Amino acid sequence: MDTSDQEITMVPGMLSASELEERIRNGSIDTVLVTFPDLQGRLMGKRVTGHFWLKQMRGGDGEVHACNYLLAVDSEMNVVAGYEYANWDKGYGDFALVPDLATIRMIPWLEKTALVMCDLVEEHDGSPVAVSPRQILKAQIAKAAALGYRVYAGSELEFFLFKDSLDEAAAKRYLDLTPHSNVVLDYHILQTSRDEYLIRAIRNGMDGAGVPVEFSKGEAGYGQHEINLEYADALTMADRHTIYKNGAKEIAHQHGRAITFMAKYSMDDVGSSCHIHSSVWDGDGTTSLMYDEHAEHHFSTVGRGWLGGLIATGREFAWMYAPTVNSYKRYQPESWAPTALAWGHDNRTCGYRMVGHGQSYRVESRIPGADANAYLAFAATIAAGLHGIEHGIDPPTRFDGNAYVAPDVARVPWNIVEAIEEFEHSKVARAAFGDAVHFHLLNTAKQEWAAFNRAVTDWELKRNFDQW
Repeated sequence: MDTSDQEITMVPGMLSASELEERIRNGSIDTVLVTFPDLQGRLMGKRVTGHFWLKQMRGGDGEVHACNYLLAVDSEMNVVAGYEYANWDKGYGDFALVPDLATIRMIPWLEKTALVMCDLVEEHDGSPVAVSPRQILKAQIAKAAALGYRVYAGSELEFFLFKDSLDEAAAKRYLDLTPHSNVVLDYHILQTSRDEYLIRAIRNGMDGAGVPVEFSKGEAGYGQHEINLEYADALTMADRHTIYKNGAKEIAHQHGRAITFMAKYSMDDVGSSCHIHSSVWDGDGTTSLMYDEHAEHHFSTVGRGWLGGLIATGREFAWMYAPTVNSYKRYQPESWAPTALAWGHDNRTCGYRMVGHGQSYRVESRIPGADANAYLAFAATIAAGLHGIEHGIDPPTRFDGNAYVAPDVARVPWNIVEAIEEFEHSKVARAAFGDAVHFHLLNTAKQEWAAFNRAVTDWELKRNFDQW
């Protein structure tokens, strides 16, 4: 095993390419999930047999192929119009999946299975597929690296757990489901012990898959939980986030339970968030650049610009944190979901909360919902922060008090239409991502709104059926 192999396998559950080969040969692995994230942040890909991996892919030079329509569909896998990258006129060709060998890991809840994340490249010339979410994030990471920065991130995902199975939930049209708890679970040990058979399986499963877990806790809703992962560099964290989200659903299904990461599954309960913690470090990732012991609020120049950029672009990047029609139902007054683009020290009513001290000093953005695509949300975070550093943008005055009722602060867009307009006209977004990527993301947002307008909702039926 060479030095790079040792670095890869320092995290339990991670495998080097040579370790994967050895396990395939001894029969302890027979399936490799060859995966990539789609625009919704879901894992797509193929199940590759162990012998095919050894024959075609073990050195990292081999590849498998998939249809490029996978970057031009909605959450229901409907082919969506309006994309320049992939459409009927271009015939929906293939792209190639190139394994990132640093991401090989065991998937302990699936028998004899490993997983590898892939980057997408064009078949004709091997160039990166610029509109793929992993590449969108990698492009922003590269910009940070060129300036001598490494960005670290952590994402705190919340979800609701139900006693219904996923099939039972579907049969009920996802209505009148039974939360796994009939009381609020927030920080309760006794109450969460009743769910521990499943939550423990998720925690241990993630640890065994190279997705290190810090802790789990009950949250502020009926049957709502949060499982927090260890922070990492932005790309590693996005990969872990995506594998965790997929794996938690698989493990719940194996136990006959349904979970949802919807931002707002019911207006009678709180929403589910994806709080994103971010900080800027030096190029080799050894020293945080966020903190200055002697400066006002302990902001270094970098830290001040980073926070200033996040707040200044909060409206124009809102769609990248809240990508669905449902996302905006989460932003309710005094609901733990912020509406104010303000910052405070350890103030949960603000959209941005400064936490930690010294090397751990960081921004917690409370804006994103649990339905966010981590790659896009992290990409927006880096683009916004770099914009703030480059232009020396100062954050507004620290907010003290209840930001929900503040009369003079900017607000998160109140629906997806407003968010689309902000993103469409954002010079910062267009400059950060480039015209092609910006257009691709904008069409994704517009098509989400168009799909909603082609549906008749239960609310409309109840309100109008007997009245008109």
